[in-house]
Amino acid sequence: MPPSALSSINPHDYDHTHSNVSGGWLRAAVFGAMDGLVTNIALIAGIGAAGAKAPTIILTGIAGLVAGAFSMALGEYTSVRTQNEQIDSEVVVERSALARNPIGEQHELVNTFTRMGMSTTTARNAASEVHSNADTALRVHLTQELGVDPTAKALPIVASLSSFVTFSLGAAIPLLPFLFGINSLWIGLAVGAVGLVAAGSLAARFTNQLWWRGGLRQLLFGMLAVAATFLVGVLVGVDGLG
Repeated sequence: MPPSALSSINPHDYDHTHSNVSGGWLRAAVFGAMDGLVTNIALIAGIGAAGAKAPTIILTGIAGLVAGAFSMALGEYTSVRTQNEQIDSEVVVERSALARNPIGEQHELVNTFTRMGMSTTTARNAASEVHSNADTALRVHLTQELGVDPTAKALPIVASLSSFVTFSLGAAIPLLPFLFGINSLWIGLAVGAVGLVAAGSLAARFTNQLWWRGGLRQLLFGMLAVAATFLVGVLVGVDGLG
């Protein structure tokens, strides 16, 4: 296809595409899955090392799953909602500045454009065109000054639900052997390790990273938590709790 024909076509239609990085679901989903896996693997390791029997491990694991899932979901909703409210407050500040001092704000945008590599004449013309529309001016100033787009905020409910679902799935993985009657702590930990590698590898696929590197990273992080709680369980023991 000749360059003249491509000039009127969006490159995203034929050359490349982008993932949605503003919805907030991927970060919340990855965080939830990893937290669910690490939390319950470490929890099971701790109480298992202390000498707890399978029914106690199952009860503790399920309690950790439910409590953690709701905690993650509520935390995600609150944090994303707070972040959006902060953006909204900055919108009010910038809109007021644009109304109060439009010449100064336009001059600020000219300086921003020149630092990006535009000539002074081009920067002045571009800033003038941007400021011809109040909504466009507001969006451009916020994007350039704060690195945020007020029209592309993450959705609190999406982040919350993503975190709830993936935490629950992650936390359930190390419990599977016990739920199926396999009362072996080491098998439960091994299944959890496989889950960590799988979750890390899957997350790496979303970011075009090496799958094995992502899986190994999550496995190492999980092993640190498991080692810490296992040591606590060995030192305290079930008898020590009485």
